[in-house]
Amino acid sequence: MNWFCINARIQRVGLGLVVLAATLACVTNHAKAGADHVVVVVFDGMRPDFVTPQFTPNLYSLATNGVFFRRNHCVYISTTIVNGAALATGTYPGHSGILANSDFRDELNSQSPVASEVLDTLRRGDRISGGKYIAVDTLAEIIQDAGHATYIAGTKSVTLLHDRQLRRTDTAAHSNSVTLGRGLVLPRARLDGLKAVNDDKVFPDTFTAPNIASDDWTTHALVRGLWKKGVPKYSLLWLSDPDLTQHSKGVGAPESLTAIEASDKHLGEVIAALKEKKIFETTDLFVVSDHGFSTISRGAEITDALKKRGLKAFTKLENPEPGDVMVVPLGGSALVYVVDQKEEVIRTAAEALQTSDFTGVLFSRLPIPGTFPVSTIHYPTNGHGPDLVVAMRWSPDRNDHGAPGLIVGTGGTRGGGTHGSLSRYDMNNTLVVSGPDFKRGLLSEIPSGNIDLAPTVLHVLGIKSREPMDGRVLREGLASESGPAPKVEEKRLEAERQVGFQHWSQYLKTLEVDGALYFDEGGGELQLQK
Repeated sequence: MNWFCINARIQRVGLGLVVLAATLACVTNHAKAGADHVVVVVFDGMRPDFVTPQFTPNLYSLATNGVFFRRNHCVYISTTIVNGAALATGTYPGHSGILANSDFRDELNSQSPVASEVLDTLRRGDRISGGKYIAVDTLAEIIQDAGHATYIAGTKSVTLLHDRQLRRTDTAAHSNSVTLGRGLVLPRARLDGLKAVNDDKVFPDTFTAPNIASDDWTTHALVRGLWKKGVPKYSLLWLSDPDLTQHSKGVGAPESLTAIEASDKHLGEVIAALKEKKIFETTDLFVVSDHGFSTISRGAEITDALKKRGLKAFTKLENPEPGDVMVVPLGGSALVYVVDQKEEVIRTAAEALQTSDFTGVLFSRLPIPGTFPVSTIHYPTNGHGPDLVVAMRWSPDRNDHGAPGLIVGTGGTRGGGTHGSLSRYDMNNTLVVSGPDFKRGLLSEIPSGNIDLAPTVLHVLGIKSREPMDGRVLREGLASESGPAPKVEEKRLEAERQVGFQHWSQYLKTLEVDGALYFDEGGGELQLQK
């Protein structure tokens, strides 16, 4: 059965959500009791159009009995590590300092990009920045400073961004907190106990499609191991699927649907554990994805396009010289760095990208016609950061499984999956919330985003952040709020440029609610002069 047929079935079995959408005015608020616990579960790469009773009965039940934020948005670049930081801090990339999954940071490696979330990068980054590799406080750190322990568990290393602290001796809350990321445990002494609840087996670090064994191990480590003596004020479980499987098999493929079902079963284990401990009714449960997903229609080599314009472009700098160009491919986007920021090289690279057949939207550190400033996406204009950011071209066409959303990728194979672009299928991700602090049976069409998770969690826990966040409290979903829906301001930014007899144009749609800015989609095209 392909995705198109599945979607037809969604129209039937998903009638409950349709009815909910038509009767929002009749939504019944339940009395605010206030949650004693908050649990966040991340389905990595989960698209909201796959939240159905067929594939995700547990998640669907939460959605129909809680709040389904149907227009949730990840931050751009729509990749795991960037959005892992956004979920952890409630801020845009330029404020958290985490700009990409792989980033070229000369102070960490002068020749190659570094993986932004691995422990070595975190330790080196903190060492040279005085503990400010992540420039703002994380949600886990704020909760710990308020006197509450946290448990962070993930099949991927992205969870290290949430709580990377090496020393945990300041307070009981700090010393009792635990972070688990891809089998690595902080503090190390807790590893044996997590192995014990997994039949004394080490973390299965060889990932498969679907990646059930690794997600099993991580889920058991949290609900059977860390939660054995009690559930703390805040817990997070980051599952690797359906992301890993969709990358290799494609969106809507049978294996990818199995991966979605497996993640939903892991959510079911979390729910069962909370019910067994008799705290389900006093727990606010957030289920979120870091980004959406697209299918690769074809690949593109950005370095080749730049070399044809006479530029010295590489994905690794062996012996860097002024004017050399470093390209960092990121699936649906890419970062472009010019050594010593030679202006003529940056301008030539921008023109080459604007006249290519793969560019969707181009952002520039310099004011260049037909581009948007990098500040538009909250990237820094001074100091560390790329000179150009290119979002790859996309279309709403369907893949072989009937799932909409095709993209030109900087890697991968045709028919496989990727993300990272400004496609609506990458930028629209999943957010479902259920618990005593939230309304029941609300299908919200008010735009929301990953930057809203941290301020909302702090709000329901009654904890204040020391610093302002870019996100907002999702008040339209709170049981205690009964006022009018917040206003939504929609904008469309446009830029264009004439290059010879060719005309380049690009656009970016933004949505703003209560001061929080979300990117809805963006694209561009090159046409012959009319």
